[in-house]
Amino acid sequence: MDAQLKRGLLDLCVLAAIKDEDSYGYKIIKDLKPYAELSESTLYTILKRLEAAEMLTVRTAEHDGRLRKYYHITAEGLQRIEEFRLDWEEMLKIHRFVTKEDKDL
Repeated sequence: MDAQLKRGLLDLCVLAAIKDEDSYGYKIIKDLKPYAELSESTLYTILKRLEAAEMLTVRTAEHDGRLRKYYHITAEGLQRIEEFRLDWEEMLKIHRFVTKEDKDL
């Protein structure tokens, strides 16, 4: 898979993982495991990039005597997921054309 495409898809996976509720690094990796293999170093690079792009915010809270960072999706992050959904519909049309699955195109 193209590296840039994979990077963008992993960004979207992370946004989707925090879409319904705030989450933290270990849980994000665990939630994504059935769909995408993600190392801690890759995840934290993605989280920093998404924070810089204002697609998520970070807050620190104590958990079991330790500080934990929780990530929250912003309106920009939600908008990026919606843009992906629309882009994906177009990609599916192209896929059907290339694979000749849709004779009407």
